[in-house]
Amino acid sequence: MTLFSEISEQPERIHHLVSSQRKLIERIAIEVQKHEIQYVFLAARGTSDNAGRYANYLLGAMNGLPLALATPSLFTYYKKPPTLKNALVVGISQSGKSPDIVSVLEEGKRQGCLTLAITNQSNSPLARTSDFVLDIQAGAEKAVAATKTYTTELMCVSMLSAALAGKKSMWAELARIPGWMKQTLKQNDFIAEAVQRYRYIDQTVVLGRGFNYATAFEWALKLKELTYIIAEPYSSADFAHGPIAMVESGYPVFAVAARGKVFDSMLAMLKRLRSDISAELVVISNDKKALSLAQVPLTIPTETPEWLSPLVAILPAQLFAYHLTRAKGYNTEQPRSIRKVTETK
Repeated sequence: MTLFSEISEQPERIHHLVSSQRKLIERIAIEVQKHEIQYVFLAARGTSDNAGRYANYLLGAMNGLPLALATPSLFTYYKKPPTLKNALVVGISQSGKSPDIVSVLEEGKRQGCLTLAITNQSNSPLARTSDFVLDIQAGAEKAVAATKTYTTELMCVSMLSAALAGKKSMWAELARIPGWMKQTLKQNDFIAEAVQRYRYIDQTVVLGRGFNYATAFEWALKLKELTYIIAEPYSSADFAHGPIAMVESGYPVFAVAARGKVFDSMLAMLKRLRSDISAELVVISNDKKALSLAQVPLTIPTETPEWLSPLVAILPAQLFAYHLTRAKGYNTEQPRSIRKVTETK
């Protein structure tokens, strides 16, 4: 049960990361400030791309830094890279091997930009290309579906944000994440039983907004690659602009609704889905009002702050995908048609 053990070891990995990499991340933050960076240009694929979605919200909200997600084919196939003046060019990749991500950082260096690699392989091509390397220190991840590498990528992004902000309160909250994760993982037996309700579904939508827009995408990705369900992620705002028309009575809708700035918006959508359409709801939340609307409520600790909720909220989503894969009789360790390392150009 490699995938399950890798999900379970995330609190330990996060604890080690925050204690071992803080000084390096603070040095990187000093260099970023010296270079008068005006925006972040970030390249990633797959699960790491979802970490980039989190960075988009976090660095904007906490550090006033706009973030652009790279289109790597402009660097490889089209040979037309954009001008990257005054950018911090970041590559996020578990393996650090994908040529298209490496090409973005190579071009960033050619244009004189500061470059940063966030990777689980500190001797990878991506790492060798970069001025700075953040080793996510997730250890060997043998299951094809990424779990602990995702949360450690999120942790590196959140630590960088704290270092750039220079706020002790942010570091204090970061130190509490392992405890919140441990508390959340205690729902394992409940989730293993609850997924039986969904063993025959073949499609769903996954909703999130704000910081947890990334969580919606990552939950949907895990459902696609492990259970082969057609799982489409949406911002709850975008969902209201048309896609909600596909939902009818009993249609399964999965949602992440953590307390924070966008909670009221998410709650209004959940109420509409439950009361007006009679949708089937699976909800991850730390608020009783949202949880009370769900046929399957999945809780995260009440005190989890919104900016860190993606690191905790993804755990019940990972467990849900794992146990649903088993309930459907599929292989949790080796999903069909995909490999651990995917190298795209």
